[in-house]
Amino acid sequence: MYSRKLDTVIDYKALAQTGAIMGSGGMVVMDEDTCMVGMARFFLDFTTKESCGKCVHCRLGTKRMYEMLTRIVEGKGKQGDIELLEELCYSVKDGALCGLGQTAPNPVLTTLKYFRDEYEAHINEKKCPAGECSALINYVIDESKCVGCTKCARNCPVNAISGEVKRPHKIDADKCIKCGKCRDNCNFSAVEVR
Repeated sequence: MYSRKLDTVIDYKALAQTGAIMGSGGMVVMDEDTCMVGMARFFLDFTTKESCGKCVHCRLGTKRMYEMLTRIVEGKGKQGDIELLEELCYSVKDGALCGLGQTAPNPVLTTLKYFRDEYEAHINEKKCPAGECSALINYVIDESKCVGCTKCARNCPVNAISGEVKRPHKIDADKCIKCGKCRDNCNFSAVEVR
């Protein structure tokens, strides 16, 4: 779906047509395993900390955007958040006095433009399509792949995995802290994120 932008020429004019800007020459490349809502939040975290605080739009606007994005990645997003976030972005962009504040909303606006469905999934379905937002994922063991080697259970820091040797194991979702150690240690790709 997003592959339509893969052939974008990397120059000032072509990037500007997509809504991006070319800054210091650095480029960040991400794949489908990167949560775009989380990525927008990451950049807002930086901007919020870098704001000098002289203008209200940047000082408070970036903070409110960051708080909204945090709520969304924690599974607490609600109807109307996307529209409110967009409105806030344009208010900050138009009202900020410096380049930092004027460009702070760009990651949010760009991800809303090209990955709105990810925001909607976070809010409406309480799911993270990339499987990154820990509040919105669950680890499960595919019993058809699990050979009962116990490696996942031995590496679980909270003993959330149970099962007998050479039998499929199970993860207790109530105990699981979603650290991912079970998936990282499984040699049979039996641990899945859902």
